[in-house]
Amino acid sequence: MASVPSLASSVNQRVADALASALPEAGGADPLLRRSDRADFQANGILALAKKAKANPRELAATVVEGIPTGDLIKEIEVSGPGFLNITVADGAIISTLAARAADDRLGVPLNESAGTTVIDYAQPNVAKEMHVGHLRSAVIGAAMVEILEFTGEKVVRRHHIGDWGTQFGMLIQYLLEHPHELDHKSDSEVSGEEAMSNLNRLYKASRALFDSDEEFKTRARARVVDLQAGEPETLALWQRFVDESKIYFYSVFNKLDMDIQDPDVVGESGYNDMLVETCKLLEESGVAVRSNGALCVFFEDVKGPDGNPTPLIVQKSDGGFGYAATDLSAIRDRVTNLGATELIYVVDARQSLHFKMVFETARRAGWLNDEVKAVQLAFGTVLGKDGKPFKTREGETVRLVDLLDEAVERATAVVREKAEKVGLTESEIVENGQYVGIGAVKYADLSTSASRDYKFDLDQMVSLNGDTSVYLQYAYARIKSILRRAGDRKPVAHPELELAPAERALGLHLDGFGELIAEAAAEHAPHKVAAYLYQLSSLFTTFYTECPVVKPEPELVVGENRLFLCELTARTLSKGMSLLGIRTPEKL
Repeated sequence: MASVPSLASSVNQRVADALASALPEAGGADPLLRRSDRADFQANGILALAKKAKANPRELAATVVEGIPTGDLIKEIEVSGPGFLNITVADGAIISTLAARAADDRLGVPLNESAGTTVIDYAQPNVAKEMHVGHLRSAVIGAAMVEILEFTGEKVVRRHHIGDWGTQFGMLIQYLLEHPHELDHKSDSEVSGEEAMSNLNRLYKASRALFDSDEEFKTRARARVVDLQAGEPETLALWQRFVDESKIYFYSVFNKLDMDIQDPDVVGESGYNDMLVETCKLLEESGVAVRSNGALCVFFEDVKGPDGNPTPLIVQKSDGGFGYAATDLSAIRDRVTNLGATELIYVVDARQSLHFKMVFETARRAGWLNDEVKAVQLAFGTVLGKDGKPFKTREGETVRLVDLLDEAVERATAVVREKAEKVGLTESEIVENGQYVGIGAVKYADLSTSASRDYKFDLDQMVSLNGDTSVYLQYAYARIKSILRRAGDRKPVAHPELELAPAERALGLHLDGFGELIAEAAAEHAPHKVAAYLYQLSSLFTTFYTECPVVKPEPELVVGENRLFLCELTARTLSKGMSLLGIRTPEKL
């Protein structure tokens, strides 16, 4: 495994060295290298440095240019405007660098030298409740961040903080106690997620109706909450049945989403029960939290209610009950102390931003978070319908996640079937590819939008072969695979001695930027940047394929080999990038 320095970093180093000798006091200054439409790169840092040194920027730029050797890496360099440097790299340097990438399993992408341990809290459904469209983003964004961070060498601990505790369980457990066969399964064979969910739904509705209409049942249900919190064995055993039944359902949905959720990673609210009393004690003894009207509260200067009075974070209610804050703070203690986290990422709806801001600030005051251990909320926006309003069914109900995924797969399968005969797909390949394309379409639509923005859920658009969709990227990959098959016994070989066509250079320079892009997406928690990179890669490949014959009409041998080499590296980069987003790339489409 060898990390390959990108052309940009090599050019940057050359310019920085020349800058340091032309202006010694600027040693170590950043030349601010950017991709440019005037040349391959532009260095913009000289202006600010000249101003600081009271020098003429154009003269300084000219002196820097004199100190930069050209030939192997840099083909030409010129001063433009008030003191920008326009830099064109040599064709041979592009192909040599890409050949070094191709020789490495990781495509030359370096590991992050300061990697630590990140705990990602994502995909948090609620026990005994159906997953709806609102659960989609946390799962998809979280899973992509796990892959991206792990690829950079980070140790990642997944945490699914499911809603598995609280007063509603009193009602459910009491009902199950009085109607013991409500969660029985039809047969001993494997239970489907649909059966598990319909059992839970039926029981939830029936217990709710009884709770609302029968005062005696309501009293028994409330007493059951006290038993649950006290850990009474029979009550806990019935509670566990709800959790287990819900997991059958959750895992079936995550399976549809082509996501791997492991049992040990599911640590719900209940997982922190044993810590709640101690968390409160630590906060109260350190003075971070104070008693106010019997409740244990944390106050903030900048958080006030509509009446202008401070709105506190309530860690423990006046009746002794614990709120979400106590659980979330205990989870932070656990993740930092027991899991050794250096960073905590919470993939949670933007509407909970104030809660997390208060929780993180409380944890900082208590010393559980500090400069070495950070917590961030990767806040996401809302999924909207085509009309731009929050996504609902025609009846105004929240859309079930399962229905959405099934429809996406159905639409995608129809798209795959249309072209199936041409590429010779069997029926089982059509079905499999339909799933990859449908689920890929849903994930990509989510991930190609910056997480903080809302996005419209429009299946017609998502499974379209044109535009910024995963199907477009999957087809680009399948097309390259087909080109490589058609090439027969001609092999991909890099030829640095060749002169490159403009489309080859553009594709090559973009391929070379993959490692830097991954580092940026990881540092900024921005999977949408990976999606944008891959879409641009596919577009550049399309232009290359149109302008540069690869197999037919047959170019001369070395040119063909070099173009096959660019095809193969593009396919590998596409496939790796898509897998980081949790999207599969079928070999034939």
